Amino acid sequence: MLSHGKMVVWCGVALTALSLAAAGGLSVGSASLGLNQAIPALVGEILSGRSPLDPAQRSILLEIRLPRVLLSATVGSALSICGVVLQALLRNPLAEPFILGISSGAAVGALLFMLLGAAVHPLSIQAAAFLGALGTVLLVFAVSGSRGRIQTTTLLLTGVIVNAFFTSWIMILLVTSPEHQLQSMLFWLYGDLASASMGRTLALALLLLLVLGVIQFHARGLNVLVAGEETALTLGIRVEHYKWILIGLTSLLAGASVALSGIIGFVGLIVPHVVRMAFGPDHRYLIPLSALWGGVFLILADIAARTLFFPNEIPVGVVTAALGAPFFILLLRRRGPQWNLW
Repeated sequence: MLSHGKMVVWCGVALTALSLAAAGGLSVGSASLGLNQAIPALVGEILSGRSPLDPAQRSILLEIRLPRVLLSATVGSALSICGVVLQALLRNPLAEPFILGISSGAAVGALLFMLLGAAVHPLSIQAAAFLGALGTVLLVFAVSGSRGRIQTTTLLLTGVIVNAFFTSWIMILLVTSPEHQLQSMLFWLYGDLASASMGRTLALALLLLLVLGVIQFHARGLNVLVAGEETALTLGIRVEHYKWILIGLTSLLAGASVALSGIIGFVGLIVPHVVRMAFGPDHRYLIPLSALWGGVFLILADIAARTLFFPNEIPVGVVTAALGAPFFILLLRRRGPQWNLW
């Protein structure tokens, strides 16, 4: 069990790793702009509004790489936090943000907009994806709720069914889409951080901070909930109150993340499990450490997506899936049938 002093030290280590990963993300790319140029230039922009870069390099640094690195860190943190909370609330070690069908709902919204919406409404792909995710969350809640209560088992089953239903529609939309749109659709489906914009990224970061604050406030309650709802009730925890607040907030955060980045799987599975195995199950420490290491993980995955097949770029969701599958097998072999990680 971590003490508060050790917690501060490990958060410092995670922040250092996050800074180094971000520096790497700023310096990696097709343009000639290395670490020894990117960091001094960024510091100069922050302190004085000036940098030694020419206009083209400055545009690459501030308008392409910086928003992309910030979006990677924000989405990685958001998905990791959602994974921590869902694994605790649903008492399922396989739970991650997409278990409720959020990803498939967002994908249907985005693909429909790519095919039809752009011609009839000045909406953005991100807004259409978010509306799809929000509609999916409301549908899952409406089906799984009963008399104001969220049935955990029903919630899981509903999410799986809704996800399968929307996945079939994704395939239909892909098969019937024009060839010139197919590549952009597939790239978005597997995670696309290239279209990051500073305004949307900062909005997501603000939402992340707000949700993180509320979830951290409920960390002690999560520690009790993982022992079982009956135990939590006997200790005075308002179980249904916790469920509605935390599942609602994580669904909102996951939907916003998918809307900006596309579908990036396994982040909410890999990072919380690694942090839990390294530092223990206390959610007071698990939540902030997962947020920091989730940002590190996705920045590094995005660097890999940009460099592994250079000059070609692959979707970052392909990288996280390639890492997630062997991790899943390793976790299964270590735990065997004992999936209780609490």
